[in-house]
Amino acid sequence: MEVCKSPQMFLYVLLCCVGVVRCYGNGLVSSVCGSMKPNHGSNSAQTSTAPFTVTADNTAFKEGDQITVLLNSQPGDQFEGFMLQARQVGSTTSIGTFNVVDSNAQLLSCNGASRAVSHTSDTKKSSIQAKWTAPTSGQLGDIEFRATFVKTASTFWVGVKSSTLAYTGTSATAAPTVPSNPDCGKTKVCFSHPSSCDPTANTGCYFMAVQTNQSEMRIEMFGQADGYVAIGFSDDQEMGNDDIYICGKDSSGNLQVQHAISTGKTAPTILSLGNVTDIKTTLMNGNTINCSFTSRNAISTRSRATSTSEYYLMIAAGPSNSQGNIQIHTKKYVSSTKANLQDPSQVVTSAEEFPAIVKAHGCLMLISWMTTGSIGMLIARYLKGVAKDHGCCGKDFWFMAHVSLMALSVTATAIAFILVFSYARDWSGGAHPVLGCLVMILSLIQPIVAAFRCEPNHERRFVFNWAHSFIALAIKGLAVAAIFTGLALFEEYEEDGWMLKVMGGFVAWEALIYVLQDLNLRAKRKGNAMRPETVLLVLFLLGNLAFLIALLVGIGRS
Repeated sequence: MEVCKSPQMFLYVLLCCVGVVRCYGNGLVSSVCGSMKPNHGSNSAQTSTAPFTVTADNTAFKEGDQITVLLNSQPGDQFEGFMLQARQVGSTTSIGTFNVVDSNAQLLSCNGASRAVSHTSDTKKSSIQAKWTAPTSGQLGDIEFRATFVKTASTFWVGVKSSTLAYTGTSATAAPTVPSNPDCGKTKVCFSHPSSCDPTANTGCYFMAVQTNQSEMRIEMFGQADGYVAIGFSDDQEMGNDDIYICGKDSSGNLQVQHAISTGKTAPTILSLGNVTDIKTTLMNGNTINCSFTSRNAISTRSRATSTSEYYLMIAAGPSNSQGNIQIHTKKYVSSTKANLQDPSQVVTSAEEFPAIVKAHGCLMLISWMTTGSIGMLIARYLKGVAKDHGCCGKDFWFMAHVSLMALSVTATAIAFILVFSYARDWSGGAHPVLGCLVMILSLIQPIVAAFRCEPNHERRFVFNWAHSFIALAIKGLAVAAIFTGLALFEEYEEDGWMLKVMGGFVAWEALIYVLQDLNLRAKRKGNAMRPETVLLVLFLLGNLAFLIALLVGIGRS
């Protein structure tokens, strides 16, 4: 073949082959975390005793211990590449995390964390040192360090083991005592939701306790979540610049304790665990999380607050992803006042998530556009013939009822609008305030348009009729949308969303009444003598009140 006669082409093919064999000279071998076997073509691992050793500076460990690991070669031998992991005896999954202290070593990500160490280049090495930190939680047991040594591309050893390190800590399978209330108010500052709930008797209880002893705190947390429970210390009742401890599932499903600082509505920044000891964790039924530990870390909220012991207490819970990273919380509870961590005698209660003024806003909007506004619109559309030529001040009854009900709706809407803006004093963002403002604007426009309407027999009266009907329809649609988005805010952290379902039932009920009224109107035009308009109105009012009362109770309990 002509290609074989080209020395340049032959050299190129040869270099490509060398590149395939030596493609891991940089040590970035996370793809073989499980097997620890180099991808060196068809070459197999050696079965003879390796001229290299793996040793640890201790024979036992417990949670959070740091172990120094040494990789050494026998005199006359050196290795070019390596991979080091810690595994429980008999397991194929790496555990713990490493730190490197050698310029020829680098951290590797295995199972979402720095659970392995490898070479940085293929220069020959006689020894490597690394530091391994034991997990702080989870079901632990005896471990051994395992290493792969690469002498040349075709000569390597896989799974060279250290001596076994005995686990001497308290296994996470032996659950710590569930936090209990008897010490609350005596030696512990406690905060829970519902207030004063007992986690020993109520798995729906979210609970935290802090017992301060000079410069250390014994912290307990308990709650139900698919991923994590977190507690926080804050200078205010809003999330942001808060000192946080998280007890959540890692990528293997085991509980771990993390220290973090919150940065607002984004994921918190994970910090070094710092001076945290005596960690105990348990996971019951897959979603009941219980953690306790001792912290000597100073609380830092990154603020200029003068107090060093008074903080708002926070509890949050939510899911984690498959890598063990926490997601946005689905539960959040904040204390109503600051708690002095040095004074366990105080009673710490949960703050209302929605102040009374916000609840009043919601109730007024429900009454306006579920009841008075809806009935006023029904009367104007379907009951003009009822008590015709009977009324007051020359106006028919239906007209007086319609105007009165709609005036009440506009007045209540204006009051609700003023209440919520006086509370927020800012634009909160989202769809709900936009919808509310549109409802308020159109509600004010509608009576102005009505005041300048022409006489009923005027040739251009149809313009007013169409405009009035269109604005009314727009207000109704926007008001319903505003109610849905408002209820969604009340139920932001609720799983069942029952108030949204009740509102959906009301919309279906109202639509049914409109259909029945329309069918009755068509029947009347065909000469049917039946006049059930009033009966349907009373029926609508009864159903309306049932839905309204249910939602008002729901808002009151939020």
